[in-house]
Amino acid sequence: MIKVAIVGASGYTGVELARILCNHPRITLTTVTSRQHEGKPLSRVFPNLYKKVDLVCENLTPAELCSRADVIFTAVPHKTAMDIVPQLLAEKKKVIDLSADFRLRDVAVYEQWYQKHTSPQFLKEAVYGLPELYRDQIQSCSLIANPGCYPTSIILGLAPLLKAGVIDPQSIIADSKSGTSGAGRSALVSSLYCEVADGFRAYKVADHRHTPEIEQEINRLGHCNVNISFTPHLLPLSRGILSTLYARLDKGTGNDQVRDLYETMYKNEHFVRVLPEGIFPATQYVRGSNFCDIGFKIDPRTGRIIVMSAIDNIVKGAAGQAVQNMNLMCGFPEAAGLEGAPFFP
Repeated sequence: MIKVAIVGASGYTGVELARILCNHPRITLTTVTSRQHEGKPLSRVFPNLYKKVDLVCENLTPAELCSRADVIFTAVPHKTAMDIVPQLLAEKKKVIDLSADFRLRDVAVYEQWYQKHTSPQFLKEAVYGLPELYRDQIQSCSLIANPGCYPTSIILGLAPLLKAGVIDPQSIIADSKSGTSGAGRSALVSSLYCEVADGFRAYKVADHRHTPEIEQEINRLGHCNVNISFTPHLLPLSRGILSTLYARLDKGTGNDQVRDLYETMYKNEHFVRVLPEGIFPATQYVRGSNFCDIGFKIDPRTGRIIVMSAIDNIVKGAAGQAVQNMNLMCGFPEAAGLEGAPFFP
């Protein structure tokens, strides 16, 4: 059995990791950390884990963490990760980082959108943890930069079209909606029930930090250099993302050809479901699962393709994808611990 630790277990991503890992057949969850809840059982912080996770939250040094675990998930804020991950790698541990600190390959781009990077030497070593695109590299690396939730839904939705070169990358518009868990568990006025319920709004318009991550992967897939229009919105839901993606489709590219592109690319992907003709994704059908559901429709009036992509933002958009990456890194079956039907309703 592989010993696993979660750094930052008291956030939404951390507890989702604990929920998944406590049922994983090939690992033992040995350690959970939280400064805020030090000394308190994790099942007291999140009662859904009662009699499932019997661990007390601790505040440990990197050296103490390394003595407890072979694989370490860092579910911590930006900047915190870049301070501790190098110490974990120095002890030959496998690390899956769920912050943005190692997702961007260009340190100048990272510093433009986030803050000064104190461990830029690890940016080339880190593998972007989207298994559907980087499976081979993930299997042989020690540091995974787990993707953001919005980028996961957008990149998977557009990848077949970009790889085939049948859309104009300059025309891409990403219109995405997320549940409030995407904002984290910190007390924020904008996340209060009365601020969110019965409402719907855009936020961080033309200024969201996931933008350079999306562009990095789109440009790699499409062999291009474009800036996309990306607008995130806040849904009055606890979890889920629906991205509606628009792009100008090459003339002469028909519905059957597009469907073949999606089905060919994803036919062996356990966690990407290309939906049948006329059925479109919805957040409730992926809730609690590691699936990404994709549907599309070609608009002959405008010459655009409309792609819809749905994920659970804290499973395929965070913790579930992180476990999928761990499985690949450790040689486990890729779906280990991630099977089961989505929550419904």
